[in-house]
Amino acid sequence: MRRADAGLGFLLTYENVARYDAGEVFILDRRKYPATVEYVRCRDYTEVARAITEMVTQSGGPWMAAALGMVGAARAVRGMSPEAAQAELERATYALSHARPTTSQRMVAHVERIRAVAVEALRAGRDPEAAALAHVEAQREARYHRSRQIATRAVELLPDQCTIMTQCFAETLIGFVLLVAQEQGKGISLIAPETRPYLQGARLTASVAVEIGVPVTLITDNMPGYVLSQGKVDAFICAADVITLDGHVVNKIGTFQIALAAHFHSVPFYVLGTPAAQNPTIETVKIEERDSNEVLHAMGVRTAKESVRGYYPAFDITPPQLVSAVVTGQGVFSPYNLRQHFS
Repeated sequence: MRRADAGLGFLLTYENVARYDAGEVFILDRRKYPATVEYVRCRDYTEVARAITEMVTQSGGPWMAAALGMVGAARAVRGMSPEAAQAELERATYALSHARPTTSQRMVAHVERIRAVAVEALRAGRDPEAAALAHVEAQREARYHRSRQIATRAVELLPDQCTIMTQCFAETLIGFVLLVAQEQGKGISLIAPETRPYLQGARLTASVAVEIGVPVTLITDNMPGYVLSQGKVDAFICAADVITLDGHVVNKIGTFQIALAAHFHSVPFYVLGTPAAQNPTIETVKIEERDSNEVLHAMGVRTAKESVRGYYPAFDITPPQLVSAVVTGQGVFSPYNLRQHFS
């Protein structure tokens, strides 16, 4: 049977996001790709959580890394008393779901489901590792299929021979937008801001476009406003780390300023993803502020004098009045009417 990741290229192939082997999780180090292809070996869930916190993987990568970390935790509790196993799985659930604070509420729901599968297997006298792994593999396939469905709806909004701009790395969603557009003969091309300080746009988004065969132009993070003013972009498209039910979009820092420029120049802004039932309002979201030292370096090289201070909020908030539509697995919705997604 054709796998859901077929055609997406190296970076988005299941095993190249993260893979599991006898209690260990191997995560592609996206901080170094494409200059080098290295996998970070995590021997238990605490090391997986640390890898997520340290940005070894980003975008949708933590979803898979955390899931496989829970599979490893399920393996580790075999032979423990029911009480000890339950306590250890709860510790793993907390560590993995809270590795990045902004997405923690959604990650709790994701990781908790895997914990429940492992606990049920233990109570039934079955192998918790095998049960958890089967669940994760099924959910991974479903997640990719759902991304294709969302992307297909987004492509329907685009004209032929279109150019889109994105921000950061929307992982499977931007991958499927490019792939589906190619399959439909849309003649799509991509403009990607480099996305400092980790350069996900340059290293990840642009790489996926090349692997799929879509023309891609890289720009620096201070160019989107000018590029949008030139009439070179048909749509601004990105995913979101959180879409609140009141229509706010939490995504990689820089999204808000591009949305402002797109709105000013009458370029539609389409957000791809699933509204978060856990986040009814923007007040429920905590914006992660990372180590300011990360802003003072680029690819391991310090770019400012020692006395210079940095500031690094990892995400920003785009209000609903700047969002043209939110594209979900259920349809295309106004940011002011996202509860319809669940009806």
